[in-house]
Amino acid sequence: MALDFLAGWPYPVAVGILFVVVLLRAGATYALGRGAHAGANRTRLARLTARPGFRRAERLVERWGAPVVTASFLTVGVQTLVNLAAGLARMPVRRYLPALAVGGLIWAFLYATVWSAGVAAWRGLYALSPVAAIVVGVTLLLAFAGHVILQTRRRTEDPDATPELAAHDRRP
Repeated sequence: MALDFLAGWPYPVAVGILFVVVLLRAGATYALGRGAHAGANRTRLARLTARPGFRRAERLVERWGAPVVTASFLTVGVQTLVNLAAGLARMPVRRYLPALAVGGLIWAFLYATVWSAGVAAWRGLYALSPVAAIVVGVTLLLAFAGHVILQTRRRTEDPDATPELAAHDRRP
C-alpha cells in the first residue's frame, strides 16, 4: 500500500511527513501553473484548461481566491485543478502560501487519521477473521478500480465537449 511506510510511526511524525508531501506536491502544481501562464494556450495544457472541471476550478479561484485553495484539500480530485488554476491565474504568492499551509495541514491530519484508523480497523478485522479482512480488502480494491474505469470511460466518451474547445478545433 502507498502509505505502509507510515505504519507504526508516531502520529505527529506521520502528520509531519504528509504535510511536507502535500506542500511539495501542491506547491509544485501551483508553480507549474504560474510558469505555464504565458504559453498555456499554445501547449497541450490548453486541452486541460479547456475542460469543464478546470473551468469550474478557475472560476472558483477567481471569485473566492485563497479560501478555495484551502477548501480544495477537503476534496478528492479537485486539489490539483485548484492549485493549477491558482498558478495560471497568477494568484499572489503571499495569498497562496498561507492557504496552502492551512489546507495542507488539514489534509495531513485528515489523511493520517483516516489512514491510521483504517489500518487499525483492518488489522483488528484480520485478527478476528483473515478471510473477512481479505474480502473487505478485495471489495475496496474492486470498488476503486470500478470508479477509475467509470471516470475514464466518461472522459473518453466526450473528452472535449466544451464550446470553447469545439470552436477552437474547427478547421476550415
